[in-house]
Amino acid sequence: MNGYLSQFKKKIKAKKLRVAVVGLGYVGFPLALEFARKSIQVAGIEIDQGRLKSIAAGKSYISDISDQELKDVLARGYFKLSASFSSLKECDVVLICVPTPLKGKYLPDISFIKNAVKSVAQNIKRGALVVLESTTYPGTTQEEILPIFERHGFAHGKDFYLCFSPERIDPGNKQFPLPKISKVVGGIDKQATDLAAQAYGMIIEKVVPVSSARTAEAVKLLENTFRLINIGLIDELAMMAHKMDIDIWEVVRAASSKPFGFMPFYPGPGVGGHCIPKDPLYLHWKAKSFGFHSRFIQLASDVISRMPEYIVKRVEDVLAKTGKKLKGSKILVLGVTYKKDVKDLRKSPSIDIIGILKKQGAKIAYSDPIIPFLKIKEIDLKSVILNKNSVVKFDCVIIATDHTAVDYGFLLKHAKLIFDSRNIYQGKNRDKVYRL
Repeated sequence: MNGYLSQFKKKIKAKKLRVAVVGLGYVGFPLALEFARKSIQVAGIEIDQGRLKSIAAGKSYISDISDQELKDVLARGYFKLSASFSSLKECDVVLICVPTPLKGKYLPDISFIKNAVKSVAQNIKRGALVVLESTTYPGTTQEEILPIFERHGFAHGKDFYLCFSPERIDPGNKQFPLPKISKVVGGIDKQATDLAAQAYGMIIEKVVPVSSARTAEAVKLLENTFRLINIGLIDELAMMAHKMDIDIWEVVRAASSKPFGFMPFYPGPGVGGHCIPKDPLYLHWKAKSFGFHSRFIQLASDVISRMPEYIVKRVEDVLAKTGKKLKGSKILVLGVTYKKDVKDLRKSPSIDIIGILKKQGAKIAYSDPIIPFLKIKEIDLKSVILNKNSVVKFDCVIIATDHTAVDYGFLLKHAKLIFDSRNIYQGKNRDKVYRL
């Protein structure tokens, strides 16, 4: 065992590791706080000055982390902020949690990863463990990241250790906080995997080692591809069921009574967030380099991406029954975040619905209890406060995101017409409520 490896394991055992988290977004921020809660020194590296100022002021920009939780961690002194990578020189573990968007619809963009890795390679000390958590295509860690470190004179297994561990954070899920979500780790070699497993074991209840970084990368893509395809399937079945005058929600509820061989998925206005809309397309793209075309992934993605248009068409049909045209009608979109009770607008289907309605000449407003202002994609609106006088002004209310803070009974009493894409009313009051 080399000296670096021996020293690293001693620090893990004594809980004397110094950890750096690069990128304090929805993944890195909770991760950094969790290590700090365990009395482990953490350096939070973030280039966004707005985030740094917010954290320093004890103001959380993530709904899963309260201001008080943040202040409590800061008060203990284990969490330090920095916009500079120079602090990595003192860290034993570096966790990279940066965005991995798409260029267009199908082309992965790993430029954020590469830029972060270059900065890490210029600053880490010998013997450090580097872990990538950003979701990416199989082969990224081995084929893209490892060579960057090698060009900076680092030999793997001698000077540093490299691993991939897919993030699995589910915003808004109180049942599964970060420590209770199993952590998959796969290194360039077994030593890297073992080190990562021990490091994460300090904050995670169960760590699942796999044979390689490539396998760990594929794990995350399988998880979200599974969800994408099943959501695409149930969305298509919802459209089919409507044609057949069948209640798809009742069908799913009855099918769920089977104790084996079925897992319920539910239709909706589309899919948002940082994972499901893009992660499977990374796999779709990588498969092409092996001469394989993944028809399931592309089909499911296409079906889901058309759901906002389908919602608008259904609303147009509903309005026609009352003698109104979509153009000129006053429409209130209720809920603009991609997920209920989560303050996150990334790829929210509600934004697409508003955009489509606007293009078709409807008079648009929105209401969301956690998004007071909406300025995105040529949309500049202020959230409508729901009261009797405001609700009755609209020809139709579209329930796009089912926030728990909304009084749906009040809405049902005062709204003229409701299009319910989230099954809030479960088939009741069909004269006023139309469901997806």
